[in-house]
Amino acid sequence: MSELDLALVHALQIRPRASWTDLASPLGATPVTLARRWDRLSALGLAWVTAVPGPAFSRGGCTAFVFVRCAPAARQRLAERIGRLREAVTVELVAASRTDLMLDVLAADLVGVHRFVSEELIPLPGVVDVEWVVATSLYAEGTRWRLGSLDPSQLSALGRSESGAAAGGSALDLGPADHALLDALVRDGRTRLADLAALTGSSAATVRRRLGRLTASGILAFRCDMAPAVSGLPVSVTFRGRAPVGEVNRLHRTLATLPECRLLAAVTGSANVLVTYWLRDIGSVQQRETAACAQLPSLDVTDRVLGVRTEKRMGHLLDGEGRRVGTCPIRPW
Repeated sequence: MSELDLALVHALQIRPRASWTDLASPLGATPVTLARRWDRLSALGLAWVTAVPGPAFSRGGCTAFVFVRCAPAARQRLAERIGRLREAVTVELVAASRTDLMLDVLAADLVGVHRFVSEELIPLPGVVDVEWVVATSLYAEGTRWRLGSLDPSQLSALGRSESGAAAGGSALDLGPADHALLDALVRDGRTRLADLAALTGSSAATVRRRLGRLTASGILAFRCDMAPAVSGLPVSVTFRGRAPVGEVNRLHRTLATLPECRLLAAVTGSANVLVTYWLRDIGSVQQRETAACAQLPSLDVTDRVLGVRTEKRMGHLLDGEGRRVGTCPIRPW
């Protein structure tokens, strides 16, 4: 990975669908060079841009975290099978005292999560036990996480993030053409307007307007994801813990401000805090827990879930090195 590669990925985190011409000046490279480097990164599965639910989803939809115990011999097979289910947008094999697989599940509502767990997950051969909690607040998540490769002048030149809009806006009725559009953008968030128009049987101008309405309403957002070879953070650890209800909102001002924080949520259940960090090495796990507890003394960490392998992340299937090898489009919309 060159410095330009890292800068390019960070720039696409900020402006996922920006043209190569718009990115050329801030990154100090020609549009042709940027296009060539991105094609290489994407072809190798090292980085990719994808469509994800926008901020409006947190109001009307349901985000759940599901912890699965399974027979030891069934772990990998189950992870692969669950990875083909649309509701399970992220599937991770983990090392923990009571958990073998950890899932991020998106559904239209609580009933949808319950149906997925009871009708699709629990009946799978090899599943021993299932626990699930629901996010009541998301303080940090992957769309907002940044690589940190750009300097202040480059960040200023790139301007405001275009990965998502404000959570406001009027509701939209999504039709078959919209779902086809969203499925295509989950596979490749940088798909050209002309290709999207051909897919939906409309004009590029119509697609541009529709994308504008989807992002302005908060239904749709974009994010740039990457393999550990790009992030330099191969260790994923999720802490589950308890904090007094009155102090849960302090999490945003403490734990979520740390650059390694990938996810921070208030959740249902006795362990009402869930936070995920991407770290450089195993030794950093204890250091991060110690620092978190020092910043929030009332936080009682009840479980440490160490990621072993990510089978799927936000609809994209990964290999053992965390590189993208396929896509199973999500459909929480």
